[in-house]
Amino acid sequence: MEDLFERADAWIAHDPDPTTKEQLASLVALARGGDERARLELRDRFMGPLEFGTAGLRGVIGAGESRMNRAVVLRTCWGLGQYLLEQVPEARKRGVVIGYDARRMSREFSEDTARVLAQLGIASVLSPIAIPTPLTAFAVTHLGAAAGVMVTASHNPPEYNGYKVYWGNGAQIIPPHDKGIAAAIEKAAPADQIASLPLSEARAKGLVRDLDPSVERTYLDGVRGLHVRSDGDRSLRIVYTPLHGVGDRLTRIALAEAGFEHVVSVPEQAEPDGAFPTVVFPNPEEKGALDLATALAKKERADVIIANDPDVDRLALSVRNPAGEYVQLTGNQVGTLLGHYVLTEGPKGDRVALASIVSSPMLGTIAKTLGVRYEETLTGFKWIANRAIELSAETGAKFVFGYEEALGYTVGELVRDKDGIGAAVIAAELCAVRKAQGKSLLDALDDLSREYGLFVSGQTSLTMPGADGVAKIRQLMAGLRGKTAEVLGGLAVESASDLLAGTRRRRDGTVERLALPPSDVLVYALEGGSRIIARPSGTEPKIKFYFDVREAMAEGESPKEAETRAKAKMGVLTADFCLFAGV
Repeated sequence: MEDLFERADAWIAHDPDPTTKEQLASLVALARGGDERARLELRDRFMGPLEFGTAGLRGVIGAGESRMNRAVVLRTCWGLGQYLLEQVPEARKRGVVIGYDARRMSREFSEDTARVLAQLGIASVLSPIAIPTPLTAFAVTHLGAAAGVMVTASHNPPEYNGYKVYWGNGAQIIPPHDKGIAAAIEKAAPADQIASLPLSEARAKGLVRDLDPSVERTYLDGVRGLHVRSDGDRSLRIVYTPLHGVGDRLTRIALAEAGFEHVVSVPEQAEPDGAFPTVVFPNPEEKGALDLATALAKKERADVIIANDPDVDRLALSVRNPAGEYVQLTGNQVGTLLGHYVLTEGPKGDRVALASIVSSPMLGTIAKTLGVRYEETLTGFKWIANRAIELSAETGAKFVFGYEEALGYTVGELVRDKDGIGAAVIAAELCAVRKAQGKSLLDALDDLSREYGLFVSGQTSLTMPGADGVAKIRQLMAGLRGKTAEVLGGLAVESASDLLAGTRRRRDGTVERLALPPSDVLVYALEGGSRIIARPSGTEPKIKFYFDVREAMAEGESPKEAETRAKAKMGVLTADFCLFAGV
């Protein structure tokens, strides 16, 4: 413990924030007094520097090197600034766009970013209010900035915050930039020695200016230009919730400008509130997150519930079934519906569609049938966005749609990241078009299953917080790498791919190299097109297992019958793999 106390004392000595300084000092005093809970907490706060990884930082707010706090952010800003000066011509002039959401400390972290960059002579365009993530991403390319910073923890619990970085192409950073920025951060002085300009002085020198409202207007015009069809029944009744995030104003404007006037927001969740008082977990995927929206939808007899996560880069849909109950669609179902709609009814030509490797294979089947270029990327929208840019440059093909199963979608090239506002408008448009045809989105899913086969996807996530959890997740992945299986869930294993090693081992023993970048992911391809993927989460203390089952439909068979058969296979597959993994 003495080494731990010394590190904590050193951190306290250099923490420029009186609040976190006092918080940590109190914790150290309790730990020195023998309080075991305090000692465990101290270990968690100093289990290593908060890693600059998946497009930046994300962690629990609090004092210590393993937490999100002003000391960590100041050093990160300095490292980002140094890297930009080294790598980007005219970085000082092009500057950095800085946005933030309504979470606790978001404004403080964003202003610290602007102050540190100003000291380095790098100009900033700082949003004066909390804004959606897709608006920040759009502003980077629209303004020709060298980079962008969005202070957000997206859909994580209230105690989290984060620091997302965009490169000048408008996409989240990938190698080598993430590693380069991380290396620069390591060279940063202690936080209290990071020089910064007061905001008033930075503004007076022209090094900080507010994000102009015209950028928001241009973004909304771009969303309006994403439309596929202008017909359909626009009398569609919509209940909307931003889950206490920053989506209500812009999403409602975008829907209204697309002709959707019957939109009612959940009043208890409409205003930004970083405490997220009506939900345990502000993620529209989580059980109970849409309870208030569902109750309001029943009262309003809404056709569809549209939900965004707090920073508005994700989208969830819930639709009314014939019995009058609301059924929440999975991310894969929404991705397949939107992708099919854009690919079949949008502009034709040489096009590109992308999905992450953990998303349903169904979009790939649709794209290949339609002759559309299609690829799967690593998990994380940064890979989808950057690969879309590369493919468009290499082939001249137009990127039209990308998605990942965790409720992330983008239509077209307006935003090089997940865009919950653009996706909401296209989703409402699709609902309106199908309603005019006398169909719901559930009917549309049935039609796709008959045409392309029934795809069922499932996921098992195991949460393992703290330092012990990180070690357990690593042990589980190492254990899987040390095992081989010929059959899983009654299905033959056709191949096993290790993306970290960059190899695929086929059933006959042959080994081939993979083209995807290295990543801590294992993929098991099973007979008949079924699949299992195992990977640690990049943003949460979880290990995730993904399961996909493809079931051929007999002529005249109802999708319900095929789905029952597929879900039975899924249950067997899930149980067998969890046993195989030792969890």
